[in-house]
Amino acid sequence: MQTLVMKFGGASMATPKHFLLIAKLILEQKRKNQRIVAVVSAMGDTTERLIALAKHVHPNPPKRELDMLVTVGERISMALLAMALAKEGDEAVSYTGSQSGIITTSNHTEARILDVRPHRLLSSLNEGKIVIVAGFQGVSENKEITTLGRGGSDTSAVALGIALSACRVEFYKDVPGIFDEDPKKNPQAKQYPSLSYSQALRLMKQGSNVLHARCIQLAEKYQLPLIVKSFSEEHRGKGETRIS
Repeated sequence: MQTLVMKFGGASMATPKHFLLIAKLILEQKRKNQRIVAVVSAMGDTTERLIALAKHVHPNPPKRELDMLVTVGERISMALLAMALAKEGDEAVSYTGSQSGIITTSNHTEARILDVRPHRLLSSLNEGKIVIVAGFQGVSENKEITTLGRGGSDTSAVALGIALSACRVEFYKDVPGIFDEDPKKNPQAKQYPSLSYSQALRLMKQGSNVLHARCIQLAEKYQLPLIVKSFSEEHRGKGETRIS
C-alpha cells in the first residue's frame, strides 16, 4: 500500500474556505493511494505576523521563545485541516513536528533535520487515518522545540517522505508547476512539464522560489520524485511539473 505525502503552503490555506477545498483534494488522493500524509504551513502571513508581534514586545527576541511562538501557526493549520476532513466524513489526526519524530539540531530558528522517527505516524496510517503534520518544526535532541528556517516546511515534507518510503511528494502551490518566468507577471511564461533535480536546483538558485533548494537536494539524495501542482480549481487540468 503506497504512501503519498501532500504538502500545502500558506497560500493554499489562506482562509477557512481553503481548508474545505484542501480536504476534498486529500480525499481524492486517498481513494487512489489510501495512505496520506499532509504536511501544512501556517495560514497566509501568520508567521510574519507572529514575528512582528514578537518584535513589538522585544526588538531582538530570544530565539528559543521565538520558536515557541511561531510554531503556533502550523498547529492552527493542522487542527483546522483535521476538522475540515472530519466535516467531510473522514478521520484525520494531527501531529506537531516533535510528535511526528522530526529530530533536529539545537539551532533555534535555523535548525537542520538529523533524523525522522515517525512511529506515531505509522500507527495512525496503519489504522487507516489521514495524518496531518505541522511543517517547519521539530524537536532537538535536548527536547527543545525548533524551527527549520526558510523553506522548512518543504524540507519537512521531503524528510517525512523518505522516512515513510513514500511514492512521491506533491507540493500544492498557487501556480500549476514551475515556469521559466513568474507566470503571475508574464502569462506567456513557459511551464516545465518535467525537470531533473539538477535543473530544478539551478532554477531555484537563479531566483525561482517555488521550492526550497534544501528539499530538492534531499530528494535527489534519496531519489524521491517531487510533483509541483496547483491547489486552485482555476488551474485544474493545466498541468504540473515533475522533478526526478
